[in-house]
Amino acid sequence: MTLAALALVTLAFCGIWARSLRHPGWPSPLEIATGLVTNFFDTLGIGSFAPTTSIFQFTRMVPDNLIPGTLNVGHTLPVILQAFIFITVIQVEPLTLFLMILSATAGAWFGAGWVAALPKRKIQFGVAFALLAAFVALVMRQLSLFPAGGDAVGLSGLPLMVAVTINAIIGILSTLGIGIYAPTMTLVSLLGMNPTAAFPIMMGSGAFLMPVASSRFILHQAYSPRVALGLTIGGLIGVPLAAYLVKSLPLEAIRWLVAIIILYSAQAMLRAAIKQPKP
Repeated sequence: MTLAALALVTLAFCGIWARSLRHPGWPSPLEIATGLVTNFFDTLGIGSFAPTTSIFQFTRMVPDNLIPGTLNVGHTLPVILQAFIFITVIQVEPLTLFLMILSATAGAWFGAGWVAALPKRKIQFGVAFALLAAFVALVMRQLSLFPAGGDAVGLSGLPLMVAVTINAIIGILSTLGIGIYAPTMTLVSLLGMNPTAAFPIMMGSGAFLMPVASSRFILHQAYSPRVALGLTIGGLIGVPLAAYLVKSLPLEAIRWLVAIIILYSAQAMLRAAIKQPKP
């Protein structure tokens, strides 16, 4: 049922995007490679939003005010592909999964419209905050500082209401480029669920909220069509490569390297925001 609904959402997103694309130009090898590499490592659990933003910062590939929209649109189909590959592997109580996906999607719909209308300076501050949040999450993961969690695979009553409310906030923040895995894992662990339950919740939430949020960015034309297309093409290659072919990588060292790059990008974005004239 979940995958059938996701297929319908995917078709609707592809239709909206296809109608909006008017000769965007063929993506450059760098743009396609960015999508391949970032989604390859996203499939292995490192994340794609923060590394992609860092690459945008180093290469000036995308204007700062178009970064959130380009991230969401470009990574939507690769994230959906990950969901189709992995969402059935780990079991979560259906009502908990459904309500958390629904709340995150609703949050993303609101958040995308809000972010698309923000001035450049506020977007720069928001992206800098997203990068800092990603840095903290990576360091916490490296140092095993996330809550231990419990054994539950579902929630009910007040804990479920809390989870649904906070997941809606996570959906809003995701449209700025904040990855949802770390906050979702922290949330479900604090509420006594098995931390592995974060994976289908995160994958399902991302797979549903991203096409919804991306559609709003597309309608507002608040993204770079060519770069987003490059991320998508590369990502649809990178995801199956990581999922089916990679057996082992030095992920511990790679995460530390990514964390350093993200921290550098965050301070660069923050500096640019401070220098930007106030409207």
